[in-house]
Amino acid sequence: MKHFAGLVAILLLIFFLESCSASRKSTISRKAETENTININRENSKKIAESNKLVAARIINTKNKDAEKVVDFAKTLVGTRYKYGSAIKENGFDCSGFVTYVFNHFNISVPRVSKDFTNAGTPVPLDKTKKGDLILFTGTDTTGWVVGHMGFITENDNGRIKFIHSSSGKSIGVIISEMSKYYATRFVKAIRVFDE
Repeated sequence: MKHFAGLVAILLLIFFLESCSASRKSTISRKAETENTININRENSKKIAESNKLVAARIINTKNKDAEKVVDFAKTLVGTRYKYGSAIKENGFDCSGFVTYVFNHFNISVPRVSKDFTNAGTPVPLDKTKKGDLILFTGTDTTGWVVGHMGFITENDNGRIKFIHSSSGKSIGVIISEMSKYYATRFVKAIRVFDE
């Protein structure tokens, strides 16, 4: 019986040590992924700069609205289905339709197409973003570096970015996503349109 109790204690100790190790690896992995995101963005900055020249500058008057309230409203739309070309809630949203619908709820006029946000607002480094900033990505074709997808930053927890968007991917519709490697490779820029 003593041997059995000793064996159980050893197994529990091994399990505990493995759990701690996995937790530490997870933290290191997240940090490495954030650093990879920044490196990918540096490599692509010249391509992005060239594509930015093709889009006119836009001014978005947010009328002193509170970015937190805007994002909180956006979160009420989680689960709304995806529909290409739509900015009507009952039909579903594409990515820019979702952003347009949210801004229009607060009587803020914005471009209807994601590409037209390319030169709006003030560019913000990804690690300095905050709730309410817009995050811009290429479309699924990453060769041209033209903005084709977008959403609102919902959270920046020491570089761990979350954003809300209308996705046509595996999770179809309005969802909150983390900045995964998939999105990192498509990241174009983050912009601030709300007053600080």
